[in-house]
Amino acid sequence: MATLSELKKQLLTKPTEELLQQLAADPRVGAQNLLDWYERREADEEAKALDLRYRSRFEHELWPMYPHVAGIDEVGRGPLAGPVVTCAVILPHDCQLPVNDSKQLTRHERERLYPLIVSQALAVSLGVADNHMIDRENIYHATELAMGDAVANLRVAPDFLLVDAMHVPSPVPQRKLIHGDANSISIGAASIVAKVVRDRLMTMYDGIYPGYDFKDNMGYGTKKHLEGLAEYGVTAIHRMSFSPVRDAASR
Repeated sequence: MATLSELKKQLLTKPTEELLQQLAADPRVGAQNLLDWYERREADEEAKALDLRYRSRFEHELWPMYPHVAGIDEVGRGPLAGPVVTCAVILPHDCQLPVNDSKQLTRHERERLYPLIVSQALAVSLGVADNHMIDRENIYHATELAMGDAVANLRVAPDFLLVDAMHVPSPVPQRKLIHGDANSISIGAASIVAKVVRDRLMTMYDGIYPGYDFKDNMGYGTKKHLEGLAEYGVTAIHRMSFSPVRDAASR
């Protein structure tokens, strides 16, 4: 009779139906635990595959006519400081990465997926609107322009754009998706890259402008950030068109 260790090694490869029947008939508690573990793992893998298929449904619909579909997303519209970072990503048709809305992932998960997306994507491009552009253009239009830059700088020309709830100033045909980062793997990948890049920028700014807690709040108007504004005033990366910053500057 095979040892439990040997049985587990066989389960980690492609087990035969004969092996599974042998495990089911094995009276050892350890063997039954191994079978339960295998069935749970298979169910989990099947659920992940179905989830990936569901979140790539728009891409699968478009790919026959538009082989290079770019997902576009932004990060940083709400903060009082720092830039808006946008990203455009074109994924290969066989992409199996478990990407999702960056807000649904932990920082560790985003950091793990970031290099995988960058290395496996057919093309990745960023667009940035700094605080001066945001103040000059308004936050919505500045974000649109940064998205346009991200699309224009892709090294592979996109055939179609999937955009998270916005319009991109580009002649490329596009579709706006509500909650696109959770419904499209391409947009989800773009949201992860944009989030990681912006978080790293704000962590860098935390060293340049201490006292605002940028490394933790990423520029959002948290209590510590507002306290920093009250005590130290406005920095060169604050958005003057946002009322809490404007109020702090007038004091």
